[in-house]
Amino acid sequence: MMILHHGWRSSASRRVRLCIEEKGIAYEGHVVDMAKLEHHSPEYLKINPNGVIPTLIHDSRPLHESGTICEYLDETYPDPPLRPDTPYERALMRNWIRHIDGLIHNLIIFNWRHHLQKVASQWSDEELAEKLKNIPSKERQECWLRVARKPYTEEERDGARANLVRLLDRMEDALKPSGWLVGKGYSIADIAAVPFLKRIDEEIAPDEISANKHPRVAEWWTKIQARPAFARANFGPFLES
Repeated sequence: MMILHHGWRSSASRRVRLCIEEKGIAYEGHVVDMAKLEHHSPEYLKINPNGVIPTLIHDSRPLHESGTICEYLDETYPDPPLRPDTPYERALMRNWIRHIDGLIHNLIIFNWRHHLQKVASQWSDEELAEKLKNIPSKERQECWLRVARKPYTEEERDGARANLVRLLDRMEDALKPSGWLVGKGYSIADIAAVPFLKRIDEEIAPDEISANKHPRVAEWWTKIQARPAFARANFGPFLES
């Protein structure tokens, strides 16, 4: 039995869902409501002491970190393969995953204002202090404190947007040899980038994913969205209509 504790809008969760769907693996999904802080509940912290999503439960054993989960799935279910053939290219794949993961704060600056800010801004100082005590990560505590009391400014969003556009620049160069980020085929490196491109295309800098500015990225993004697994992974709109 495979169980995935995830969130529909969570970038890391989207990455794992896409990997699972590419593999055609049956799983049971448990949605974790981040606005209600379910990922900081005592019950959830028992399976993921970091208090983040997603968490994969396979054969009653929990596994954390989306990049690690994707590699585990590829080793456990090797067909179709989602990692390059050579050790060097697999190392490059992991470097891409780490680089993209390192940009997550730039997404948080945009993402949290849409949903979590509405919740956190209504807490009293006492309620906020109590909730912060249940968050294991100091970095996440700071994010919640910011979103509740000092929302990110337009200047900070401009800086985050510039960092994410630089990701597109780097992808544009990497895609030149084969149309994929690493080696000659679609891999977990590409999967790692998909949730970021979804948000960039939806809100953050949609004009940058174009034939004029990043033509290889635009072509890659079209190919990604045409894959059947992309539809099955349910990358619905992040923004409420």
